[in-house]
Amino acid sequence: MTVQTSIPTVTAADIDAAARVLAPVAVRTPLLAAPVLSERLNATVFVKPEVLQRTGSFKFRGAYNKLASIPDSARGNGVVAFSSGNHAQGVAHAAQLLKMQATIVMPQDAPAAKRERTKGFGAEVVLYDRDREDREAIAREIAGKRGSTVVPPYDDPLVIAGQGTVGREIAEDLASLGLAPDVVVVPASGGGLVAGVSTAVKAKFPQADMIVAEPEGFDDHARSLRAGQRVAHDAKGRTICDALMAAMPGEITFAINGRLLSGAVSASDEEVGRAIGFAFRELKLVVEPGGAVGLAALLAGRMDVAGKTVVIVLSGGNVDADLYARLIA
Repeated sequence: MTVQTSIPTVTAADIDAAARVLAPVAVRTPLLAAPVLSERLNATVFVKPEVLQRTGSFKFRGAYNKLASIPDSARGNGVVAFSSGNHAQGVAHAAQLLKMQATIVMPQDAPAAKRERTKGFGAEVVLYDRDREDREAIAREIAGKRGSTVVPPYDDPLVIAGQGTVGREIAEDLASLGLAPDVVVVPASGGGLVAGVSTAVKAKFPQADMIVAEPEGFDDHARSLRAGQRVAHDAKGRTICDALMAAMPGEITFAINGRLLSGAVSASDEEVGRAIGFAFRELKLVVEPGGAVGLAALLAGRMDVAGKTVVIVLSGGNVDADLYARLIA
C-alpha cells in the first residue's frame, strides 16, 4: 500500500509571519523607479535591488526566518547548509546573529568572494566537487553526526516564506503608489524566491503575470511548466550565472510555481553580461550574473511589456571583482 503525503505549501499569512520575524534585522530594500528602462521599453519599470540586502542577496531573508524557528534546545548543535554562495552567506550571517555555529558545503569552483565572505561570517566551509559529489548527501552526513539542523537553499516552507517578503514589499510599495503590477520577473535556481514572491504578489494582485528568468540552457522551470511536472534541464558545462545552476525545480517550490507562474524567459551569458554593464552604467547598481538574468531577458526583448507596469527583481550582487571588471568593460 502506498502512503500519499501532501507537499507543504506557503501562504500569504506565512509570509506575513516571516516579515514580523525579519523586521528587526533585514533591510527593507527599496522599490526603485527605473526611468531609463521605462523610456527604452515604453513601460513603467521598477527594480527591486536585493543587492542592498544583508550579505548582498535575498537569501538572508529565508535563512534567518528558518534559523529563528529552531528551538533553543537544538541551537547548540548548529546548522548545516549546502550552497554555491548566496545561501551560504545568508545562513552564515543569520547563524552569526543568532549565535549558532554554521557549516556550509560549497562547490570548489564557487566564486572566491563568496567563499571568503562565508568564512568571514564565522562559518566552517567544506568544499566538494560539484561534478562528482552530492552536496546534499555530504551536508546530511555532517548533520547526522553532529545533530545539526539542515537548512535547505530553497525547498523548505520557512525559507520560501522568508524569500516571499521580497514580494510582500513589492506589493505594498506599488499599492502605496496607486499602481498594480502587470508583470513581475524573478530569477530562479531551485525556485524558492519566485515561489515566495509569487505567493505574496498574487495574494494582493491576482492578475499579475509572474515570470521566472533562467540562464539559457539551464531552463528547468520552463521545461517543467511546459510538462506540468518537474523536469531537469540538460545543460552541460557552466554558466556565468553560478547561483542559478540547480538541475531541477524543488518539489515544494514547483508545487507553488506550477500554479502561480505565467511563463518563463531565459538569457544567454553574453546577454547577462550586457545587463550587468547596463545596471552599472545606468542604474548605478552592482548586480551579479544570477541576479541580472531577468534584466537581461527584458533588455533582450524576451517580453512584450509596452504600456505595462513591470518589476524586475535584482536578486544579488555578489560577483568576483575580476569577472565584474571584464563584464562592465
